[in-house]
Amino acid sequence: QVQLVESGGGLVQPGGSLRLSCAVSGIIFSSNGMAWYRQTPGKQREWVAVISSGGYTNYADSVKGRFTISRDNAKNTVYLEMNSLKPEDTAVYYCHVPKYPNWGQGTQVTVSS
Repeated sequence: QVQLVESGGGLVQPGGSLRLSCAVSGIIFSSNGMAWYRQTPGKQREWVAVISSGGYTNYADSVKGRFTISRDNAKNTVYLEMNSLKPEDTAVYYCHVPKYPNWGQGTQVTVSS
């Protein structure tokens, strides 16, 4: 059973930074691509970034140049470094293993002055 535990969210001012973490268990982490999504009330979940098992990365246009996805296979953890945050980045952020239907509880990111 895939388990995903996100952490690192919080309240930050516009222009600030946060680093999200997602601890993964129940799968061979190093063999799987990982993704981050986000969701705001009343909207569909939005894809943010992906990293392949080999370290290839891709980003949504809305976050390109500001967010960085990375992984630590020794710790079974994927990260999302978020810089130059904007109020429109406010959302619940989720990590996801594309091969599986499971989702974690998410972590709230609020960007506000």
